Amino acid sequence: MIRVEHLKLPVFYDTEAVKSAVAKKIQVRKTDIKEIVILKEALDARKKPRLYRVVTAGVILSVAEEPVLAKNRGKCAREVSFGHTPPAVNYRGAHPPLVVGAGPAGLFGALTLAKAGLKPLIIEAGRESAARKQDILAFCDNGVFLPQSNIQFGEGGAGMFSDGKLTTGTKDPRHREIIKTLIDCGAPREIAYLAKPHIGSDYLPLVSAALRQKIEALGGRFLFETRLIGIVTQKERLKAAVIEDGAGQRELAADHLLLACGHSARDTVSMLKESGVVMVKKPFSLGLRIEHLQRDINIAQYGEAWASLTADYKLSAKLMNGRSVYTFCMCPGGYVVPATSEPKAVVTNGMSQWQREGENANSAVLVSVRPEDFPGDDVLAGIALQRQIESSAFQRGGNGYAAPAQRWEDFLLNRATTAWGKVKPTYRPAAVMSNLNGLFPAFVTDSLKEGIPLLAEKLSGFADGDAVLTAPETRSSAPYRIVRDETGESSIGGLYPAGEGPGYAGGIMSSAADGMKAAEKICAG
Repeated sequence: MIRVEHLKLPVFYDTEAVKSAVAKKIQVRKTDIKEIVILKEALDARKKPRLYRVVTAGVILSVAEEPVLAKNRGKCAREVSFGHTPPAVNYRGAHPPLVVGAGPAGLFGALTLAKAGLKPLIIEAGRESAARKQDILAFCDNGVFLPQSNIQFGEGGAGMFSDGKLTTGTKDPRHREIIKTLIDCGAPREIAYLAKPHIGSDYLPLVSAALRQKIEALGGRFLFETRLIGIVTQKERLKAAVIEDGAGQRELAADHLLLACGHSARDTVSMLKESGVVMVKKPFSLGLRIEHLQRDINIAQYGEAWASLTADYKLSAKLMNGRSVYTFCMCPGGYVVPATSEPKAVVTNGMSQWQREGENANSAVLVSVRPEDFPGDDVLAGIALQRQIESSAFQRGGNGYAAPAQRWEDFLLNRATTAWGKVKPTYRPAAVMSNLNGLFPAFVTDSLKEGIPLLAEKLSGFADGDAVLTAPETRSSAPYRIVRDETGESSIGGLYPAGEGPGYAGGIMSSAADGMKAAEKICAG
């Protein structure tokens, strides 16, 4: 296959357009092109309103490829696939490895272990994806909250109901395998080549279920609605895991445990701390969700002529106080959703379906928080700060899981909102008109008031007075890190922290890759 890059195509193109562009670029006849595969696609809007797609195509010719390559040096090249080769299996455990958590790190770690023939046992506090989806719908519709089945807990992890974004700033040869696996499990094929791929929260439950079935077919087993409540150690090495389900508590003999519990598994993290697992504080972020009309974002990014083309954004600004304000987890055509994992608390997140057809755009607007901002010296003091804000938001929302929300102009002027403007909040069960001033520590509120206008300098209309702020967004990352060494183990031998929860990843792709790395270390012995 020949790789042909930098093909400039119309915004809406078809296969014939690609074939014509390839034929012209590498000087072959269209009839010489046997097959074309899109390898990469991005939208170039730098010269709006003149937009076009930049495409990389893989081309199979019906004529000899070597003369074409020789004649077109710099225009095309042989397509090379850089796969990932896992290390040889040298597992020395007396028991099958345990995996705690069925999010991206846990699922891809479990898949790696299962492919190695190790028959992992996966322990997940929440429910399988279909049941979990129904529980979340009930929460959104009626405020019926289940501590172990919600947007944070359950098969697929927190990313399942957060659009399924696959963008990442990390580079890892495992990414190609992750994408292929997701497609094999039913994800849209476009994720293989889009510049900013996403799966959508409508596809993700099906994809996660198919991934589970793949692991089970290789000998893995899942225990849903089962919590890790303790570990048994001997000479600072894991000997057993204590689990709890509907039948009660029991011990599972274990010498290798891949810990991929997610950053909202606060009871698990507290238990590990009490068990002597070494942790440190780390920076995280606090903020809220901001909503605009998606059409306004489209026009700001692409111009009036392309108002029907769904746009996204990623913004950041440095403040006078030395902190950063930035957008995170932007959901085009999406919804603000309830993401608490504890009773009597309100937490927000964002979600989009694959088609991204909602009226509003939303993203988190976050302020950097440093360990010295945490109350007290406890290594888990950041969790205490999160809980304080989440509890206060619950009270401001009326003590029923409604979220406090406010127009941007009203927030800036420190006055309660009394009527919505052109942007209506999408949060369910409900958004309550409120005044968000005083909800956060003063440095967060002040940073948001300084930062949002700076972000508007980069995206026209971002500081629209009618933009809706819904609070709080507290779970973008963990405020602690479980320390691990070069073997991948924590201070307790045989315990391998991986993914977002222990503080080593941020997003589906980096979490999945980190889970695979931890599993490979377990396999290698």
